[in-house]
Amino acid sequence: MSNNHLLSTNSAPHSDVEEIKRRTNYLRGNLEEALKDPITGAITEDENRLMKFHGSYMQDDRDLRNERNKQKLEPAYQFMLRVRAAGGVVTSEQWLAMDSVARKYGGDTIRLTTRQSFQLHGVIKWNLKKTIREVNDAMLSTLAACGDVNRNVMCNPNPYQSEVHEQVFEWATKISNHLDPQTRAYHEIWLDGEKVADSQEGVEQEPIYGLVYLPRKFKIGIAVPPSNDVDVYSQDLGLIAIVDNENKLQGFNVIVGGGMGMSHGDPKTYPQIAKSIGFCRPEQVIDVAEKIVTIQRDYGDRAVRKHARFKYTIDDRGLEWFKDELTNRLGWKLDEAKPFSFDHNGDRYGWVKGSNGKWHYTLFIQNGRIKDEEGLQLFTGLREIAKLHISDFRLTPNQNLIIGNVSTQKKKKLEELLHTYGMTDGSYYTALRRNSMACVALPTCGLAMAESERYLPSLIEKVEPMLKEIGLLEEDIVVRMTGCPNGCARPMLAELAFIGKAPGKYNMYLGGGFRGERLNKLYKENIGEAEILDSLRPILARYAKERNPGEHFGDFTIRAGYVKETTDGMNFHA
Repeated sequence: MSNNHLLSTNSAPHSDVEEIKRRTNYLRGNLEEALKDPITGAITEDENRLMKFHGSYMQDDRDLRNERNKQKLEPAYQFMLRVRAAGGVVTSEQWLAMDSVARKYGGDTIRLTTRQSFQLHGVIKWNLKKTIREVNDAMLSTLAACGDVNRNVMCNPNPYQSEVHEQVFEWATKISNHLDPQTRAYHEIWLDGEKVADSQEGVEQEPIYGLVYLPRKFKIGIAVPPSNDVDVYSQDLGLIAIVDNENKLQGFNVIVGGGMGMSHGDPKTYPQIAKSIGFCRPEQVIDVAEKIVTIQRDYGDRAVRKHARFKYTIDDRGLEWFKDELTNRLGWKLDEAKPFSFDHNGDRYGWVKGSNGKWHYTLFIQNGRIKDEEGLQLFTGLREIAKLHISDFRLTPNQNLIIGNVSTQKKKKLEELLHTYGMTDGSYYTALRRNSMACVALPTCGLAMAESERYLPSLIEKVEPMLKEIGLLEEDIVVRMTGCPNGCARPMLAELAFIGKAPGKYNMYLGGGFRGERLNKLYKENIGEAEILDSLRPILARYAKERNPGEHFGDFTIRAGYVKETTDGMNFHA
């Protein structure tokens, strides 16, 4: 008997969040009433938990907290809204729709996420329904962009790079659609859909998820070697495309149990890279994904949310147990994993000609933030490009943007617009900046302990003179920063990483793999900017002088003895 079934009868140990989910009647709860309450710009914590399944988190502007408190005003409540696009691909029309809702409701800015989704910040409660309706009118959705379900399925964002990439993109879309929640609650609440009669326990509205959905969020990513742009080892379920000598898609290596989140000071929580369990053919991959999700549904920890991610389910019971359970549910066994290799996990900027004969331009967007500023009018420029309807748009896993499917005849026009609005492939930036990534953090994220998006660019600016002095300006080094250890920018895989510990203080990590294949390790704890710079200078200088040919920075920091190699998640803290 599954944990999911036991919980539905209220007899298994479970957290308060599980109880909230059980009471929501397949994600309905009291959301409609909460949204209409004119007394406050907030909703209750129970409804906020529920809102995540609908693609939104309640936040407040932390920059304004103290002042509003002095004025005896409630916090400046607002909502972050996340919009899904499997593989990150949208049309010009859809881009214009996102531009429109951002101007009306989201503060004239769009954030591209590390999972190839859009984020809007600053949406007030009274505008939520209008915003979500307009998103859906553009054939996009916020459903399951957050919450204890499968999130946006990631894959290489350029389906026209080759026929294989196109096939992989199609499978990503199929997996995403198959694992979508089936409840009608989303349509009822946001799109004025016809009400479904109150559900009774035991009446199955969710054939995959059941009454209480998953114990925690679940993430899937598909990589196409030699590029590991999706950071496939960070995924709960990673799929690695295997291509034969004739450039035909054979199928996918299956890896399981990745996850970046942890808690400071709690060694029972740790990041983990996914482990290989075998190979499946393309036509088997949806069945494999579904059965893996149901194992997590039935065996994931519903009593302790910090211990509820899929990585802990596998670590507690063992990989062999998991493989046997998967074989039993499938009714057949995965084949042996096939050889492959990765050579990087970043984006390749500038123009590329695709397999369909059209051009694709990868645009550098620092930390995924699309806004207008002096000398760089990203927000306006991308709107003007979309108005021409000569391209589509692809959000990359590294928070950059591909302007795709441009004909040779229209390529010059696009280049003129890029120049007019100051948009670039980042070639005049340092390699460190082009390989950087940060989460949003302050002022909106409630989990943030320190700055990230607003601070990393200025920290890089202070490191760049060192790089110039020692001749490393064009050396690719993967650097990432987050405001907390939740891992949204996947910092635990970076060669150099900073994870917020307190205002102005960070834990510094070294030794991640350049290809996203190895976790980094704590080097110094709770340090400010001065100590960060003082620590980095001698390490970078030694790297410039002592590195072996082709040796990446993360590998060097291990060889030079700054940190030991991390072999698994629990070893991450050691």
